[in-house]
Amino acid sequence: MTKSDQIIHSFSIYEIKRHSSFLQTYPELKSNIAEDELIICSTIIDADNYSVLTTQRVITKEKGIEEIGYMASATSYDMPLNYKFEKYGYVFGTIQFQNGDVFRYFLETAKASMVMICGIKTLIWSQQLKDSQMVNLMRLWDTRSRS
Repeated sequence: MTKSDQIIHSFSIYEIKRHSSFLQTYPELKSNIAEDELIICSTIIDADNYSVLTTQRVITKEKGIEEIGYMASATSYDMPLNYKFEKYGYVFGTIQFQNGDVFRYFLETAKASMVMICGIKTLIWSQQLKDSQMVNLMRLWDTRSRS
């Protein structure tokens, strides 16, 4: 079931209520993002260590080495227990793909960690929904927030 990137992006933004300014901070990444691909959220440590969640992929650069996971085949995610107590400011979460591969992504240990967690969770959930279902959910959430 193919979904439009615009619907996936809007759905994810409604869920996490935050916009990433990653491309303004690290414009060199823009060459790695497809024209129809949209950024949902990111965890930035520095130019050589970050994770970016887009409507199509999760991109993690660790110690200057970039890895890419395609979210269309993501089936589940995991995060470390007690990650909020980690002293370094970040930990790794994991995403499992249909082929059994496990992909690591950076996860902040403060309150902002929920942005990446919610973004990953929402993108995996969106794989089970039709575009029309996502649009209807956004309308419902929007109506409830105005009440």
